[in-house]
Amino acid sequence: MNLEKVIFSFFMILALTLNFGFFYGEIEDPSHHNVYELFAVIVVNLIATIMKFGDKSQMGAMLLATSLVAMVQLIAAAIVWTFAEHVQQTGLTVSAMSTIVALSGGAMLANIISVILLMIEASRFER
Repeated sequence: MNLEKVIFSFFMILALTLNFGFFYGEIEDPSHHNVYELFAVIVVNLIATIMKFGDKSQMGAMLLATSLVAMVQLIAAAIVWTFAEHVQQTGLTVSAMSTIVALSGGAMLANIISVILLMIEASRFER
């Protein structure tokens, strides 16, 4: 068993499951979406993205691309949240919360593609 691949897979799957945990719930209800969970999703996705650097294969490029897409959308969600809470000082309106959850949903889709690519790569690996 390759410990590096286990850790890599762990962070990819953890990123997906944390993202799902944040995404799940009524889209407009802020009580269903915790800011600390969004922060955890961003941190774990960042770790997963950093781990993807250095892989020179075509699959590695695809995995990095999906991870970068997820990071862009999660950072955009965090910016919307920060802007709504601290700049506009309107709080989490239905519109702001819907935008945040929709962005995290896009990131979750990118994470799903990453995990599918990981499973394809694992199935192609020969002993």
